[in-house]
Amino acid sequence: MKRIQDLNVRATEALVPPRQLKDTMPPDEGIVRTVVDARATIRAVLSGTDRRFLCLVGPCSIHDPEAALEYAGQLVKLRDRISDRIYIMMRVYFEKPRTSVGWKGLINDPHMDDSCDMREGIKIARRLLLEINRLGLPAATELLDPITPQYIADLISWTAIGARTTESQTHREMASGLSMPVGFKNTTDGNLQAAINAVQSARSPHSFLGITQDGLSAVIRTSGNPDTHVVLRGGRKPNYDAASIAECEHMLSAAGLEPRVLVDCSHAQTSKDYTKQPGVLAALVEQVRAGSHAIMGAMVESNLNPGNQPISSDRSKLKYGVSVTDPCIDWPTTERCLLAAAESLAR
Repeated sequence: MKRIQDLNVRATEALVPPRQLKDTMPPDEGIVRTVVDARATIRAVLSGTDRRFLCLVGPCSIHDPEAALEYAGQLVKLRDRISDRIYIMMRVYFEKPRTSVGWKGLINDPHMDDSCDMREGIKIARRLLLEINRLGLPAATELLDPITPQYIADLISWTAIGARTTESQTHREMASGLSMPVGFKNTTDGNLQAAINAVQSARSPHSFLGITQDGLSAVIRTSGNPDTHVVLRGGRKPNYDAASIAECEHMLSAAGLEPRVLVDCSHAQTSKDYTKQPGVLAALVEQVRAGSHAIMGAMVESNLNPGNQPISSDRSKLKYGVSVTDPCIDWPTTERCLLAAAESLAR
């Protein structure tokens, strides 16, 4: 008899159940407090009761846990200096959507050699999240694979649904059950209505297929996530200017949603010129100072060192603290532009 299933499957490898991994890498009381407090703060910023400027800052993607921890150590010191005006979280992105092909991130391929040792990738990701949260620094990420949250979502304080997946029903359903605030980006061509539709969808109850903490297939039934919002990342043209913000504000109000947005300072906002990010951040701060109540914060892609680099089969040839995905501004530039933003907001 001819085979009629798994014709294109080379192998299947069992994963440890989420509960088992969490039992071996549990959060302590301090880590739990960091996550709970950060989620509550983001909700307050979203509602406008906390008037601080939210900043999600960090590498485009994590590929070197050692460099990520060094970056976190720098960021937490800066965070403490300006916490009365800017609420800082670290971008800790483990999954990267690809337009065609390429490295899919640390969870998918931690050794960066197409071995795709996902079992090890999940462990590395959870261990790093524990260490970053232990510093008192809350973590933000993008959740791409619908199975991943069962392994790491308890250590995440804010999540993005990316421009390529905002219209995905699977991701809207997943977001409806997540325990943290979720930002939906406008699509890559700049479609804002798709992000607004996603926000509304994720606020509604859903039923879908997933896995339990014990790794069993199950029907997941959610109550909806009330803390979803829009992230502007540009499209065919930037959309961080005052006119674009006002248009977004109007569309959100018309949809019965809070007229509050987060703005990604990278990607299409800068025509992919990473050095323009500080200028975008400064422009957003000026709009806030001019009276805009729509802008709740910004995202900045930043690393220890500037630019990016191609992935080499010889890991020893990779430059330390340099992105292997989108280019990032370096730490001195990051510190300088955030301190300037804090000073401007104080005035």
